[in-house]
Amino acid sequence: MSEKIYVGVDVGGTAIKVGICNADGQLLHTYEGPTEASKGTDTILQNIAKYVRQIVAESDYDWERVDGVGVGIAGFLDIPNGIVKFAPNLKIENVNLKAYLEQELDKTVKVNNDANVAALGEAWGGAGKGIGHCVCYTLGTGVGGGIIIEGKIVEGYMGMAGELGHMAIVPDLEAIQCGCGKMGCLETVSSATGIIRMAKDAVERGDRTSLSQVEDIMAKDVLDAAKAGDEVATRIVNRAAYYLGKSMAMIAIVLNPQYFIIGGGVSKAGDFLFDQIREVFEKHTQDQAKENVKIVAATLGNNAGVVGAAGLILRG
Repeated sequence: MSEKIYVGVDVGGTAIKVGICNADGQLLHTYEGPTEASKGTDTILQNIAKYVRQIVAESDYDWERVDGVGVGIAGFLDIPNGIVKFAPNLKIENVNLKAYLEQELDKTVKVNNDANVAALGEAWGGAGKGIGHCVCYTLGTGVGGGIIIEGKIVEGYMGMAGELGHMAIVPDLEAIQCGCGKMGCLETVSSATGIIRMAKDAVERGDRTSLSQVEDIMAKDVLDAAKAGDEVATRIVNRAAYYLGKSMAMIAIVLNPQYFIIGGGVSKAGDFLFDQIREVFEKHTQDQAKENVKIVAATLGNNAGVVGAAGLILRG
């Protein structure tokens, strides 16, 4: 009998990325096409179905070998029923994506949010391959997260488990309002957006920093300045790392994971950032909870979403 394959779809505001994986989480083939979100919901849905068929047609695999299709999408979802309640970047509202694709493709379809599928991707075919218990952070515009226990995504009662960026971890006296409306979320200090905000605030205050010479400050500028010894940038990166490490210490005592996996643009700072996170984690975690826990970098990059989406069929 021919080996089954699994198709994963990562739906973004600009592009839809599709991948084929085998049962070991190995990415075999990829395809990317425009989302065309401006043309409306029907076009987005049609494009998803079209690109799934297209990638299989372009590959060395027959359609009959497709065991299922997984989809990752940003937004508020009814995960068990595969309904996209609201995807703000795509302007999709109350659409049963699972039902639509199952009818169009005649395959089993599972739908989950983008942070969960990225976490599953790293756990299934990336940095956490072979690890049953891991917690994944994605440090980008926000702080995304996903929890994998015994190889499966933890979704929670309403599908809200793993919203690591919205842990209210910053003390009230230091807290600012997050985009979610609450105060003191991890995202406000440890995301690229948070790092940029703190840098711009420092420049506006007149703090002595090389960042005042940067026209349009990006998170990489802050991280590079910190590596070069800039005191203001160092303070900002220290703060981002502190709250990341402290959040991991809190999670470790509850979930006792084997790995914390960190991805996203900010994670590219490498050991300069990771060593600080590890130091805080070690300081704040109970000995039993931190034993043999590793904090490692994600390895799949932009492919984590498609690998994890494909993995929903076996491990979702």
